Amino acid sequence: MKKVSQTELLFYQKLGELFYAIAASDNVVRRSEYIELTRFVEEEWKAKDDFEDQFGTDAAYQISIVFEWFDYESMEADDCFESFSEYYKDHKNLFSEERKILILNTVQEIADAFSGTNKSELIMITKLQLLFKNN
Repeated sequence: MKKVSQTELLFYQKLGELFYAIAASDNVVRRSEYIELTRFVEEEWKAKDDFEDQFGTDAAYQISIVFEWFDYESMEADDCFESFSEYYKDHKNLFSEERKILILNTVQEIADAFSGTNKSELIMITKLQLLFKNN
């Protein structure tokens, strides 16, 4: 594995922020959403890149770490989404089409994890799709 740069590390952290925003958009993060996020990190995100953090841990785990921390701190979903949006606009070069597809698949799986996608999740997913399409 290669050591990850601060840029890549922040990329994974911002993904954790986005995924938290989707899960928390209805003001509740459910256990099933945690489980789905964990599964996606293990099965999809870890396999995409070959980066590790300064502790020798796969950098993709930053997604879960930030997600859990934001839930613990009860961060506002809309604020997290806006923060991710600004990051995306400033770092579009990090978002290949393959990564965008994986991000959209991940948010959909998180949203579907508890009784299907609800209205607030659907609105945020649509905003993400528009962000990717228009920027």
